[in-house]
Amino acid sequence: MSVMDDVQREKFLAEVRVGVMAIARAEGPPLAVPVWYHYEPGGEVSVQTHPHAVKYRLATAAGGFSIVAQVETPPYRYVSVSGPLTGVEEDTPWAEVDAMARRYFGADADDYLKTLEGQPIATLRMRPQRWLSADYTEGS
Repeated sequence: MSVMDDVQREKFLAEVRVGVMAIARAEGPPLAVPVWYHYEPGGEVSVQTHPHAVKYRLATAAGGFSIVAQVETPPYRYVSVSGPLTGVEEDTPWAEVDAMARRYFGADADDYLKTLEGQPIATLRMRPQRWLSADYTEGS
């Protein structure tokens, strides 16, 4: 097993994966939920959600969150990143909602996007500060 270098972990996190978002809460263990996210090397992690969702409420109260992205089959690899909120957008522009849906659904995003019409979509932005990673591929 090895730790990924900066370039490897940022490239890994930028790939299309379902992440697991973890957020501290005062009353008990942290919340951990699967999420779609967007990241470009050197940038921020963005997650879209309904502004009344528990993850939105907890992340804004905590002032940050963590996200883990992984390969779920051997040889395992993962990147975990945590940091403070750098932005909260309560009314995400439709172009960003569309881009996130197309990131995960590709050309088949239209049906999913129809289910979101008229729904408020918020975006949480986090600046990565703490990174953990592991790569279990042979020779790593």
